[in-house]
Amino acid sequence: MIDEFAKEYLHSDLRELREVMVWKLEGLSEEDVRRPLVASGTNLLGLVKHLALSESRYFGLVFGRPFPEPMPAWDDPEARGQSMWAAEDESREDVVERYRRVWAHSDATIAALSVDSPGFVPWWPRPDVMLFNVLVHELTETARHAGHADILREQIDGATGEGR
Repeated sequence: MIDEFAKEYLHSDLRELREVMVWKLEGLSEEDVRRPLVASGTNLLGLVKHLALSESRYFGLVFGRPFPEPMPAWDDPEARGQSMWAAEDESREDVVERYRRVWAHSDATIAALSVDSPGFVPWWPRPDVMLFNVLVHELTETARHAGHADILREQIDGATGEGR
């Protein structure tokens, strides 16, 4: 009983944070969603792109359920660090719609597996995991980047997302 409660609780929070990430783009110009406001070049659209890549790996590859669209491999040295901003040929609509397709794929994985289903994360020091570990990791990852998005959005137009 606690397993299903934990799975649904974590999944619910993840779904809420995903919506927050997309909301952070609303009402902003193309220039603003792509504007780097930190030395790393990270921008709001890039954060959404990064989270799509992260979820596609963790709820896909880790459980033998790869996301059906091409995504950079976790060990591709040429792609390293490039997911935190969107390239000129990547429209806001493309990035957001890909993120939503990743959500659907991730949600199907979460629904299909029990919270103690085994997975394998080859890039972690302790690679043998369960769905529970990945849910906690992706919730933490998304919350961390939602915080980054809060700061970037506030720098752009003062919006903090309170009450959202």
